[in-house]
Amino acid sequence: MRILIIDDDTELCDLLTEYLEQEGFAVSACHDAQQGLATALSGDHAFLILDVMLPGFSGFDLLRQIRLSSPVPVLMLTARGDEVDRIVGLEMGADDYLPKPFNPRELVARIRAIHRRGESGFGHRRTPPGKLTADDIVIDLGTRTVFQNSAEIPLTAVEFSLLHALIKRIGQVVNREDLAQEVLGRKLEMFDRSIDVHISSLRKKLGHNLNGVERIKTVRSVGYLYVCT
Repeated sequence: MRILIIDDDTELCDLLTEYLEQEGFAVSACHDAQQGLATALSGDHAFLILDVMLPGFSGFDLLRQIRLSSPVPVLMLTARGDEVDRIVGLEMGADDYLPKPFNPRELVARIRAIHRRGESGFGHRRTPPGKLTADDIVIDLGTRTVFQNSAEIPLTAVEFSLLHALIKRIGQVVNREDLAQEVLGRKLEMFDRSIDVHISSLRKKLGHNLNGVERIKTVRSVGYLYVCT
C-alpha cells in the first residue's frame, strides 16, 4: 500500500518513512500544503497521514479540499489534549486521528485497522460480496458503495463500515465500544467521541428521519440502534 504523509516536520516524516517502509508500506512525504494537495488528489496513494498544523494552509483546509473529490482514507495527526481539533477533523471527513507524540506501532495499528475496512482494493474478503437493504438504503458489499433511493451516497471508509455494522444488526442496540473495535479497530479512549462524530456525519448524509422515525437512534450511555420502519 502506498502512503502519503503531509507534514512540515521533515524530521518526523523521515522517521515515519523509515519505520513504515520497514513495515512493508511504500511511503512518500510532502512538507508543503499545496504540493500535498496535488499529490493527494493524484490518485497514486491509498492512504493519507495529514498533520493539522501546516504553515499557511491548515490540515483542515487541506482535508476539506480532498473530500470534495476523494474518499481516500485519512488519518489526522493532532496536538495531544486538543479535543477540538480531533472532533473538527472527524466532522470534516477524517477516518481517525492520532495525537502527537505517538508510538509508531500505534500508527501502524491504526493504518491497518482502517485499511482492512477501506475502499476498493483494500484487503481480501473472506465471504462472497452481497447486498444489504434497509428501507431506502442499499449497501453493496462488493463495491463498498451505498445507495439511497438509487442515488449513490458518498461515504468515507469508516462511515461505510459503521453503517454496515449497524444495518447488519438492524433493530438491535450496538454498544459504542463494540462499534469502535469493529469499525476503528481499537478501544475507545476516555472522552473519545470518534464514533459519535461519525454517527453524526451518517445522519447528515442519510437524513435524520425516515417516515417520521429517527433513522439512527441514540441509546443513552450504551450505543446506537438502526431502526427498522
